[in-house]
Amino acid sequence: MLNNRLRRRLFHHILIGVGSVALTVIFMHFFPKRDLISQLSIGTAYPALFLTAAALLLGPLNVLCQKPNPVSFDLRRDLGIWAGICVLVHTAVGLNVHLRGRMWLYFLDTRHHLRRDAFGFGNYTGAVATLVFALLLALSNDVSLRKLGVERWKSLQRWAYASAALTAAHAIAYQQIEKRITPFRAGLYLVFGIVLVSQIAAMLRTRQVRRSAS
Repeated sequence: MLNNRLRRRLFHHILIGVGSVALTVIFMHFFPKRDLISQLSIGTAYPALFLTAAALLLGPLNVLCQKPNPVSFDLRRDLGIWAGICVLVHTAVGLNVHLRGRMWLYFLDTRHHLRRDAFGFGNYTGAVATLVFALLLALSNDVSLRKLGVERWKSLQRWAYASAALTAAHAIAYQQIEKRITPFRAGLYLVFGIVLVSQIAAMLRTRQVRRSAS
């Protein structure tokens, strides 16, 4: 029989997986005039964004609510795993949306020079964010934690903040490139704002507690 932790994690994965698929389908239907590849690219982008935000909110919420905030805990890890999966799917599909089979043109112009426009910026930040998410996904297991040790593992996991910043830059660039309507832009900025404010509030709270303890 499965132990309590395995049952809990299985429940997490089923719930988050089903939710991710549901959100993908919902956002695909917001763009009915796009073809299937474009719809799937957009549809997987938003679950990736929301799951990343949720994973980044859990730590600050623990701090602000004065609850234990361990180096790693299952819910945050499982949210991060599904965020990484959605990011990888979004990238694989997204590289086939605008240029259909000519993926290099996302990063180079027709003269094989690095792109210096908003399109290039959005693609560079998205590509680097994907690489970081792939690293984090590879680390999201107990084996990596044991082999690397807590300090080294945690230092690598802090790249999650860089991936979030790159994701924000990528998303904002594509809001401009594809001329998203105001509700989508407002929702995106709201999510980023909530994450940023929560991180700052938790940091200030942690400093306050440390000063009081000293």
